[in-house]
Amino acid sequence: MSLAIMHNLEIKGLIFDLDGVIANTADLHYRAWCKIGDQWGFNLSSAQNEELRGISRKDSILKIANWAGKSFTNEELDAFAFEKNKNYLSYCQTLGTKDILPGVFDFINSSINKDLKLAVGSASKNAKIILQKLGILDLFSIIVDGNMVQNSKPDPEVFIKCAEILELEPKSCVVFEDSQAGIQAAINAGMFSVGVGQEDLESCNYKIKNFEGLSPKQLINQLSN
Repeated sequence: MSLAIMHNLEIKGLIFDLDGVIANTADLHYRAWCKIGDQWGFNLSSAQNEELRGISRKDSILKIANWAGKSFTNEELDAFAFEKNKNYLSYCQTLGTKDILPGVFDFINSSINKDLKLAVGSASKNAKIILQKLGILDLFSIIVDGNMVQNSKPDPEVFIKCAEILELEPKSCVVFEDSQAGIQAAINAGMFSVGVGQEDLESCNYKIKNFEGLSPKQLINQLSN
């Protein structure tokens, strides 16, 4: 009997955001965005950087330009976004298994042993590159990233696509997110949501500081309450 059925829930799939859930790459993004802001004479604050969690590179560059009071053509914005990504990838060269967040690796392996299907649903267009550097790319059944969707979170497109490829009903999926936009996307997709690492996340079904000590059985227990 499956773990989910034992607890009267039909949880069959787990969908993970990448940045801030599997690995803490937020500081690398921040450094790369600050480098762009410096060119504009603009100091991107850490609080503003937090508002970029879960949203696409395109939407991020638009937000930063607005905060900086700058007006650019679409071509100029695309060039800045390309430069930011180039800087970000250069910072990512040092990533390895050491950068996987606490408890993630054990939780993923336990979930695989329970025959749960695993996916990554991320706004990042670099998701596969990052997962490869972390050494865990092959642990996921599918990766749906910013190259495969048109709409950013809180639009549910990325999570809906994950469920479709996994051939699962949305109601049988759990999403792990560290951004409010991501939590809302999960809600909009009709999925369970688990907030990771951020105390101020609202409307999620469950919150965890990190994955340390968490097992699939404990997760199902919490979602059953």
